[in-house]
Amino acid sequence: MFGTSGIRGPVGRTVTADLALRIGRAVGHDARLVVVGQDARLSGDVLADAVSVGVRECGADVVRLGVVSTPTVARAVGWTGADAGIGVTASHNPASDNGLKLWTPNGRAFDKEQTRDIVHRLNRNDISSAAWDELGRERAWHDGPARHVDHLVSSFESADSLDDVAVAFDLGNGTGRVSVDALYELGVTVNTLDGQQDGRFPARKSEPNGTTLSALRRTVPALDADIGLAHDGDADRLVAVDETGEYVSGDYLLALFARDAVTSGQSVAVPIDTSLLVQDVVENAGGRVTYTPVGDVHVAEAVERPGYIFGGEPSGAWIWPDETLAPDGHYAAMKLTELVARDGPLSEQIRSLGGDAYTTRRLSLSFDNKHKAMDRIARDVHAQYDNVDTIDGIRVDTDDGWFLVRASGTEPLVRITVEARDPVDADNLFEEIRSLAEGARVVA
Repeated sequence: MFGTSGIRGPVGRTVTADLALRIGRAVGHDARLVVVGQDARLSGDVLADAVSVGVRECGADVVRLGVVSTPTVARAVGWTGADAGIGVTASHNPASDNGLKLWTPNGRAFDKEQTRDIVHRLNRNDISSAAWDELGRERAWHDGPARHVDHLVSSFESADSLDDVAVAFDLGNGTGRVSVDALYELGVTVNTLDGQQDGRFPARKSEPNGTTLSALRRTVPALDADIGLAHDGDADRLVAVDETGEYVSGDYLLALFARDAVTSGQSVAVPIDTSLLVQDVVENAGGRVTYTPVGDVHVAEAVERPGYIFGGEPSGAWIWPDETLAPDGHYAAMKLTELVARDGPLSEQIRSLGGDAYTTRRLSLSFDNKHKAMDRIARDVHAQYDNVDTIDGIRVDTDDGWFLVRASGTEPLVRITVEARDPVDADNLFEEIRSLAEGARVVA
């Protein structure tokens, strides 16, 4: 039921009002107060209503945030003194999808044990309804975005002057307005693309990447902006375009944020599909890298431990544990703007990382049955390679580099990542693994 980022899938098939009601009841069973928020998707009202009914049917009260970003939902659990939060969102998935993500009071997503408890409770039907006169109540609280803006402004107002920085910000019709408002309050010149909320995501796909951000890539140099920033539909992700209009890959941003955060003896957590660039950058700064399974909840679990200063994923999820254990795209937008104001053009900062020494290839393959495909791929990999790591998917270190094959936690995809220090080695390894994975189509 739960993937790496909660529950996601097509509305009316995987994600229904009945499912939302049941999840609400399972969370409300052990809660006193639950926060409920939603992104801008057209199905959000129906699903959020169902979640709220389920929570209240079990006697817990509900604070409705309305349409807000996922980072605001995560932070609002602590702000309101709630026991849990439920975000109705499918993040970067297509507009036809929706989902449910559960949050703890410290801003961390429910971990595997907590979601397992929810599933067991549902399977056993171990949920009690409240008496007719003890049903929970619902109240609206629309101050979440304003409080988020105020927090960001207070966190960065003592930073190097941001008055001379110009930002082009692509919100993609999502819920990322907090970032724009906070940057404006900090004195940044902000030009916004597609800032009107529209859950159909008519301007571009919800997932921001080098292909979908073509308008932003043209706009940044046209406006002579210093940087281009973009969120996904619920603003938990933050990606960037440099001042020339060049899209900056997630591995480079991860290395840049990690280098800024880490000092000698501190640790950074990253998923196993992360470039060796990040490890080299962190170790050169005196720090240490810990690898986790893919998924922001796994990174959050790692950085919650003492000694960790930062964690992130190349997908665009960034976590500063002293700030929050949720990936907060708004905070990341402030941080990256601060780095540009302090250290100069983003393109030069990226070049200083030395990333030319690495070549990374990535591909996503669609399968009707991704798990069956992974079983076949695993058999073939084990037959051909030694020292196979199965912490999350299938990872192998070779003489030329490394590769990872894993099933997406939210989509019917198998993802391939290949990296080597030499481009030719990377291409050869990539073609070898792609051919191996394609061979699984005959049985998947």
